[in-house]
Amino acid sequence: MLCTRCRIRTAVTQDGLCTFCSGTRPPLPDGATAPVPATGLGPGPGLGSGSGGWGVGTWPRSPVGLSRAVIALLGCVIASDLFVIGAGLHLRGLWDGLAADESLNIYIDPGLRAQELYDLAGNVQTAAFLATAVLFIVWFHRTRRNAEVFESGVQRMGPGWAVGGWFVPVANFWIPYRVAAGIWEASVRLHPDGGRRTVPKTVLNLWWGGWVVSVLATRIAVGQWNRAREPEQISDAAALVAAADALDAVAAVLAVVFVRAVTRMQVERAEIRQAATVPDRAAAEPTAP
Repeated sequence: MLCTRCRIRTAVTQDGLCTFCSGTRPPLPDGATAPVPATGLGPGPGLGSGSGGWGVGTWPRSPVGLSRAVIALLGCVIASDLFVIGAGLHLRGLWDGLAADESLNIYIDPGLRAQELYDLAGNVQTAAFLATAVLFIVWFHRTRRNAEVFESGVQRMGPGWAVGGWFVPVANFWIPYRVAAGIWEASVRLHPDGGRRTVPKTVLNLWWGGWVVSVLATRIAVGQWNRAREPEQISDAAALVAAADALDAVAAVLAVVFVRAVTRMQVERAEIRQAATVPDRAAAEPTAP
């Protein structure tokens, strides 16, 4: 059982405190003093106030800087979704005209420009998605490693699954969610007496549900687009693709909310952990003669 105050060391007293928090730490031999733990927290901003990191040891490491970058890229994803939706609906209007009047030629201006614009929008959307996916997984892995420090006992999947779980066919619809659930539970701020809080996973569930629906809708829409041959079929497929892109934008908004929520909880949890180590450091420093 962990100490109810610092949640780091093993409790040894009847009231659930460790030797440090209870003040019963035995003296070191020959008047030696305990070393002050290192604070190698790696690069990146700390708690949003310019600090370099958290706590003691290598972990936890602040996810604040990464979260800001991820949120900025998610904003680019949303913008690219809106761009491709507009270009797709414009192109759909031309195919609707061809379906109504087969004498029209949409393979020259303005149809050619509309197709080029749609292709450009698709490339921008793909680039934004790939860049965001890479940085999101980096942030996701960092928060998972932090969760190992906060509450290792509630983790259902190892840290490696925070990266590898996204690349397992079919199982990637479930494994990352299990990792995220462990991160969420470990990042929740404790009660003042050290007891565990229960925070509803509404944000987590909405984000994951939005992502799954978006992926499935995109696969269906792309499949219909690739099979379309007649103008009416192409027009219907373009509308379905636009709807899938709209769902992707919604999923990106929910991802922003999820990233902000987890980062905020880990900041709060790390502040408590950092405060709990202050007495340890004070006790470890040699007293002046």
